[in-house]
Amino acid sequence: MIQAPPSPKKARNGLQSPCPPTRSESARGWQHALREAFTRPSDLLAYLELDPTLPVLDFERLRDFPLRVPRGFAARMRKGDPFDPLFVQVWPSAREAEPAPGFVRDAVGDIDAALGDGVLHKYQGRALLITTGACAVHCRYCFRRHFPYSESLAARAHWQPALERLGADDSISEAILSGGDPLSLSDERLGELFEGLAGIRHLRRLRIHTRQPVVLPERVDAGLLQILRAVPMDKVMVLHANHAQELDEHVARACRDLRESGWMLLNQSVLLRGVNDSTADLRSLHERLFGLGVLPYYLHLVDRVEGTAHHEVAEHRARQLMKELSSSSPGYLVPRLAREVPGEPAKSWLSW
Repeated sequence: MIQAPPSPKKARNGLQSPCPPTRSESARGWQHALREAFTRPSDLLAYLELDPTLPVLDFERLRDFPLRVPRGFAARMRKGDPFDPLFVQVWPSAREAEPAPGFVRDAVGDIDAALGDGVLHKYQGRALLITTGACAVHCRYCFRRHFPYSESLAARAHWQPALERLGADDSISEAILSGGDPLSLSDERLGELFEGLAGIRHLRRLRIHTRQPVVLPERVDAGLLQILRAVPMDKVMVLHANHAQELDEHVARACRDLRESGWMLLNQSVLLRGVNDSTADLRSLHERLFGLGVLPYYLHLVDRVEGTAHHEVAEHRARQLMKELSSSSPGYLVPRLAREVPGEPAKSWLSW
């Protein structure tokens, strides 16, 4: 089984040897950070020295998709600024309750694509596993904020039904782990899943979509790195950063460690009003990502999920931004502008 590293040993001088920490010790760091995350709007406002009367989503709606912000991520926000681009992404604004025609609960067709046992099969050659409903941060534009996780997780029965579905279809060459956030799972659960996937002969690639190395870089610890390094397939990790301000020195270290563990790093962003809807913001993001060894991959238009309309950037504006970006950046720093349309055989790329 793909396992986490052994316990550290004490050297004669009383210092720890270079042996990595145990699973319980490494988990204590990131799991403690999760427990300490902001979950009350009033606490986040007080920490950021913001107006305590800032309009917030009503309690009943907030209960369905509550606030969650790691303190390390909040520390990258500018205090006293309600328009800070990181704060805008996580604040449960009262505007989420405003009705918006065309915004629905399942905007990307996940429910129709579900085969059962947490497996979604939308695109030829690839299958997606809903590994968990947990995330380190609750982004308010999330396209799965209404997803029925209690009915649709691959983790049941130690992954076996999901693995059997993948093993029975030799047209599938790539497994994509999604959620929630797959890195919310313990090292033990991930190692169990990786071992099962490695046993399916027709799977050549493993892809993980995660925001944790960005919002909770503590998760990229010795235990996780050991099991990631041991995965025998071609390995791709798609990060999710929307603004250069998210990418501090802790994120840089996590990216370096992931690359050194054999993972290709890509980034996908969502084009968000008041966050990154300017050429300068996008260029800064992509330059910073490249400096961390991460290539821009997709820039998504907001999926039209109920509660997210105030984050949307109009398509004509998105096309103009991409035109400006492509004229001032090298091609490898220009992501594909995309929209997901339910029922289509692939994401829809938008030209400019």
